[in-house]
Amino acid sequence: MPVKVTQLSIGRFHHFHLARQLEKNGSLTAIYTGYPRFKLRDEPGIPAEKIHTFPWLQGPYMLGMRYGLRRLNWLNREWAWCAHETIDRYVSSRLHEPTVLLALSGSGLYAGRRAQQLGGLHICDRGSSHIRVQDQLLHQEYRRYGAEWQGIDPRSVAKEEAEYVQADWISIPSQFCLESFISKGFPADKLIKIPYGARLDRFAPSQCSHDTNAHNRVDEFRVLFVGQAGPRKGFVDLLKAFSLLQHPHKRLSLIGSLSPEAKSMLDAFSHEGVEYLGSVPNAELRGHYNRATVFVLPSIEEGFGMVMGEAMACGCPVIASMNTGAADLFTDGQEGFIVPIRSPGVIADRLQQLADEPLLRERMSWAALARVKQLGGWDAYGDAWQCFLTTHLMD
Repeated sequence: MPVKVTQLSIGRFHHFHLARQLEKNGSLTAIYTGYPRFKLRDEPGIPAEKIHTFPWLQGPYMLGMRYGLRRLNWLNREWAWCAHETIDRYVSSRLHEPTVLLALSGSGLYAGRRAQQLGGLHICDRGSSHIRVQDQLLHQEYRRYGAEWQGIDPRSVAKEEAEYVQADWISIPSQFCLESFISKGFPADKLIKIPYGARLDRFAPSQCSHDTNAHNRVDEFRVLFVGQAGPRKGFVDLLKAFSLLQHPHKRLSLIGSLSPEAKSMLDAFSHEGVEYLGSVPNAELRGHYNRATVFVLPSIEEGFGMVMGEAMACGCPVIASMNTGAADLFTDGQEGFIVPIRSPGVIADRLQQLADEPLLRERMSWAALARVKQLGGWDAYGDAWQCFLTTHLMD
């Protein structure tokens, strides 16, 4: 009999990709989420009766963030805390049989405890570094922007640390995350490292881009960034590196929202060659990856940047910091470059190298495609989870 798994994720994140894999392997009991049901219409492969939504706080919170709640720090923090607390207690009340609860960190303390009381297990799924390592890195980064940061809610820090101790295992997506937990005294045998996958069905090179060498054209060098631009993403390093790049037709395309700190940094740099595209529908991202010469993700702290896999699946080389999970996705100098955090000079050097060496760009583009196909996308992620569940949890 397959191991039965109940998932808990207040957002969508990577959990619905995993739910499809667990369902395919016969292991999914249910997935609980704070996402509104109407936002989950593009999640095929999961029976509707296995998706349980509890959107009463998370839904309005998501809407509020879109319309300015982020600026109201106290309300933002209280709302987020209540959203995580209520879905945790709700799922705890719904568990009545032994199960393996795979719960996103911050939302699984009570539900995880209930699962254990019923004879099941609790796996705390942490998508980033240890919460105290994350907090320290972000405090340091905000100071670089000349900004004050209130830090992670102390209640959230305490709750997550209680989850880390309570859980039977902690799952993380990268070596960077694993090392952050080891630095805080956690034994390696309590940690499950399974890197995320990529949507190979959605992200792929367009036929014309490789046939005509479109994203290696000599008249334009297009740098692409996808994500919420701000201190966590190393945005100041990206702007500095781009300003140092010497190319007559350079362009930096920014896709995603801009934090207030990012907006102030944009004002401090020349806007020449910089285009802010805002949020772009997921279906349109493939075209942007295909038009890009290189994708850059200089994050200060990120568990595993799934956008890297999306870019590579479109044949776009990647420049990423060590703190993005890049080392679990590609090899430095083969499919792209891995650089230290806070190193705009190094990023600029790598950009210049790609700008000056079209054959290197072409080689890295094909290597990125081959690497992503070798990794196998989300199927490989599901297979790794199935291997863990089968090896460690079946009698």
